[in-house]
This record gives sequence, C-alpha cells and structure tokens, in this order.
Amino acid sequence: MEMRKLIAGAASVSLVATMIASCTPAGDEGEDNGQSSATCTKVEPARVAIKAGSFAMGQDGIYREEGPVQSVSIDGFWIDNIEVTGGQFDEFVQATGHKTVAERPVDPSLFNVPADQIPADMLKAGSAVFIAPDKPTNNFGDWWKYVPGAFWRKPLGPDGPDMKPDEPAVHLAFEDMAAYAKWRGGRLPTEAEWEYAARAGQENYTEQPQQANSWQGVFPMVNEGKDGHKGLAPVGCYEANAWGLYDMIGNAWEMTSDFYAPGHDPKRPEKNPKGPSENTAYDPQNPGLASRVIKGGSFLCAPNYCQRYRPAARSGRDPGLGASNVGFRLVYDKASR
Repeated sequence: MEMRKLIAGAASVSLVATMIASCTPAGDEGEDNGQSSATCTKVEPARVAIKAGSFAMGQDGIYREEGPVQSVSIDGFWIDNIEVTGGQFDEFVQATGHKTVAERPVDPSLFNVPADQIPADMLKAGSAVFIAPDKPTNNFGDWWKYVPGAFWRKPLGPDGPDMKPDEPAVHLAFEDMAAYAKWRGGRLPTEAEWEYAARAGQENYTEQPQQANSWQGVFPMVNEGKDGHKGLAPVGCYEANAWGLYDMIGNAWEMTSDFYAPGHDPKRPEKNPKGPSENTAYDPQNPGLASRVIKGGSFLCAPNYCQRYRPAARSGRDPGLGASNVGFRLVYDKASR
C-alpha cells in the first residue's frame, strides 16, 4: 500500500496520476471488456532448465533507464514456462486461505492527510484498472481508475466477468506474489535472470514482435485486435522463445525481486547481479517509494506509446498496489519440489 502514501490530500487530485506514472497501462476495457476473443491450445505448466551463461544486459538508444549495456554472467536455474495463472493462484488461495492486498480495506493513515480529504473510494479494497478513454489523449491520468472491488478473481471490477483460470493472475501486490512463491517452493527472479531467460540467446531488437500479445493500433484509442486478443490472452497462445518459455514478452508485465533505479549500476558485480538495496532504490516517477522492477511489457504496449515489448525493457512498479496487466512467474534453485 506504500503508493497510496503519495496521493495528495485533496479529493480532487487524481488517484490515477499518482498511482501509475510510468509506461505501464493496465487492463483493456474496450468493446469486448478486455477479454480474449481467440482460442488457444492449452500449454501445460513445466519447469525449464536454464543453463549458466553470459549475455549483454540492457539496451541503449530507446529508454535511458535500460542502459548502460553490461556483460553479465548468470548461474543456472529453473523457470516456469508460463506466467502464474489465475487457476494456479486459486489453488494457492484454496490451500492457504491467503487474502490479497487488493481485498483488504485501505488504512487511512497511509495518506498522511486529514481523513475528510480522502475520497471514500480510495479507502475501499480494490486495484488499478485501465479504462480506454473516449477521446484522444496523451495524459495517462485519463486512462486509469482505482476500482473498488477489483482483485484477482474480478480483474475488471465487481460487475465484470470472473477471472479466466488460464490467463495470468493479476491485481497482486509483491507480498502476494512472494507468498505464492514460498508456497510453491520457488522465488521471484532477479532482473538479470529474467532478462537472460527472455532473450534466449537473442540480440536486441526494436520492432514490435508478432509473437507477443501487444497492442495493434493507436494507443490508447484504437485496439484493432488483429491477433485475436484485446485483453489478456490465455498463457501460451503465442510461440515460445528458443528456450521454451511463453509470454516473456507481452501479455502481462512480470514482477522481479529487484528494487528499481533508473539505469543499471556499472559498478555492480558482473556475476549474478542484483538491483540496488531498498535504501538506495529510486524511482523518479514515484519519489520516496522503493519500486520493484517489472519486465516484458504488456498487451497494451504499442509502438506509438509504450515500446516495452523487448527483453531489455524495464520499469518501476509500486510493490504494494496491483494492476490489471501486471503478473509474475517463478524461478527455482532445483528442478522440482
């Protein structure tokens, strides 16, 4: 819930503008309410062995925070071939009784303003949902809404459809993901591990890939849905990368364990590098908040706005507030439980 500490006291201040200040649009509520409209072959979950190796991490010439490019080496690990699905997260909840952050009322003391200045909806349990504007706009504050009652089972809000068990689990805070990872015997990947696996030996590129669930059309107004999906797609609808991993690019942003800073530290270790410490993390979009790194872009990334459909792409993310296009997958230090 840390992000809510940044919300200004006046009720007229937009929650959207303070919640999401980076190129990370969330779920699509277009004419199909953001739901998938194409059928896909079901992919069974599996752990994929990633061999140790080296690669050039980062990318220059697109977004400043993706550089400088550094040569790093990574020890071997295992990684899920798909994003954690709603069905898998449901199994966790049924087994443990876990209640996610988005299902809990908001503590008004987090706002650090008089209680009468806090809009009532901001104190209700909920999460961030993207709603397509009805007119052209470049202001991301016109695209977001804090929706009371939106959570992993109801990704578009209480009046919307139920989550689909074969789509990525979304509207989760970092602590929810970490709890799931502990239950599964895994962990969230470091940024370096995630990028190494996503690249699968591939060189940097800039063009929007065809084999990724991203936005076709002019964002945020026109989603042509040429790939059959205007919202989240079931996991595995697009071809796997060379190492057998699905949806590393597009569909849902994926959370990592690293704290965020705007750029890679050239002085960090070359072997198994990690991000900055919590105390030294810094997100210029959200000063005072220790953001986490998310990777891979989402189904709303488009060439005209959000060119994050690349392994090197990265952005900061409030770890205490979910959104309808941010998910995760796990890595493991052994082949099986």
